[in-house]
Amino acid sequence: MLNLSQNGCSVRVASATEELLTPTAVALGKFDGVHLGHQKVIQPVLQSAWSEENSVRPYSTVVTFDPHPQEFFTGLPRDLLTPLDEKVAQLRSLGVEQLVLLPFDRELSALSPEEFVDKILVQQLQCQQISVGQDFCFGKKRMGTAQDLQALAAKYNIPVTIVPIKTDTDILPATDDARISTSLIRESLEVGDISKANRLLGRPYSLTGEVVTGEKLGRTIGFPTANIQLPKDKFLPRHGVYAIEAILPNETPDKSPIQQFGVMNIGNRPTVNGIDTRVEVHLLDWSGDLYGKNLLVQLVKFLRPEQKFTSVEALKNQIQLDCTAAQGFFNS
Repeated sequence: MLNLSQNGCSVRVASATEELLTPTAVALGKFDGVHLGHQKVIQPVLQSAWSEENSVRPYSTVVTFDPHPQEFFTGLPRDLLTPLDEKVAQLRSLGVEQLVLLPFDRELSALSPEEFVDKILVQQLQCQQISVGQDFCFGKKRMGTAQDLQALAAKYNIPVTIVPIKTDTDILPATDDARISTSLIRESLEVGDISKANRLLGRPYSLTGEVVTGEKLGRTIGFPTANIQLPKDKFLPRHGVYAIEAILPNETPDKSPIQQFGVMNIGNRPTVNGIDTRVEVHLLDWSGDLYGKNLLVQLVKFLRPEQKFTSVEALKNQIQLDCTAAQGFFNS
């Protein structure tokens, strides 16, 4: 059982086999990204209230799976838009009280829709209310639909809200009428379409991690960088250079976060024959020490793809152009 808290608010994180806060009002799904479509599914369980029959208010609970079902069936690790800590932070901001990670194993994947409702939702979670997306599927071989869930839960007098699919035109009428989904956000990030990814998420796509010691090459050419160590399962967007806004921890008494503009490079550093992928951030007009601190970086605009330069001097000149482009973008 984890209790991840910040600013006095917390989200309990547990598996279905641990002590849970019950009864529950449950939003069911994978929720990787906690994007605008996910938020719409979660909203009904945040509005749960005391019923006349039951004096106990159900706890707003998001129920998802660990590992991701695709990872279980393929045996291949899957990078996530929101690894656990990020997902918890997003759910906390929405007002969710509890996150339940159902261990997705052979036993769970073999449950029929009827068994899933009885054993998981009724017996373990003591559901009083359920919310799912219109395209939700569950049970062995994904045989159960949202309508099946509604019918099965009705036998236990549990109301099920089926939330219509949210599309991009719901946000921006001039866009394609595409279903907001985790896969569409991943595709947008893979091609560097940050504005679309951020629009579908309802917030900037972010990377967060500890600043670790690098090779300090940037410092020698006048552009010191913070190397960010990300969770191993964090999904990385297209390699290249980005205009970013960094949120820095503030050690002054008021603790209000510091916001700082900058540029970020994601890639293998081909100019210096790099091998591993690095995430390096250069903050504009900043000279503080960030080693060992956690840095949150919000992606604002994709500036250019990664490229190999003929010399370190040519790389230095390009970084200066990148900083000028980023500053110009922020000024505008």
